[in-house]
Amino acid sequence: MASKKESYFWTSYSDLMTSLFFVMLVLFVLTIVLLQGKVNELRYAKEATEEQLRKIREIEESVKNINPDYFAYDPNYKRHTLKNIDISFKTGSADIHDIPQDQLDRLLEVGKAIQAFVAGAVRENSEVKYLLIIEGQSSKDNYRMNFELSYTRALALYEYWQSQGIHFDPSACEAIISGSGQESPFRIEPDVVGNKDNQRFVIHIIPKIGEML
Repeated sequence: MASKKESYFWTSYSDLMTSLFFVMLVLFVLTIVLLQGKVNELRYAKEATEEQLRKIREIEESVKNINPDYFAYDPNYKRHTLKNIDISFKTGSADIHDIPQDQLDRLLEVGKAIQAFVAGAVRENSEVKYLLIIEGQSSKDNYRMNFELSYTRALALYEYWQSQGIHFDPSACEAIISGSGQESPFRIEPDVVGNKDNQRFVIHIIPKIGEML
């Protein structure tokens, strides 16, 4: 009887070990498959990230091609900003014709330069996009409607461009009309009460980095 019991025990033990072996084998194979999938996922993520960075660099480099006669690159804010145009509205006014005609003519050329730049950039890379920010400002005179006034000054330029046939493709260039009132890092110094040089607007061109893939 003992011999039969021992034979039954070893047979059961052998079956158990065989089953455990196959379970471990299946788990091992499954682990290898999952790990390989994770490796492939990480490799794809790395390649996607490198491609995104390449496209971002292309967009950032392309904005350097904008006309340097009108725009200068600001490394602190990583944007191109309007330069060398003497803009100054009358106190409390947002009438675009406050600006001397020669400066209005230059602003018209600025609009054409931006339009041409965006069209050229899109031809080079259909995925390129930009933000065009027209930021109205006001002087520090404690006028309670300065934010509204500064916004209206920015809108006056945008509407002037439109009246002259200058339009921006929204799929490539998102135009943002804003008013910063007395609050902005882009101010004419000394930024004090009475300095009417800040009764103006500032134009910024910024690469728009969105979903790249």
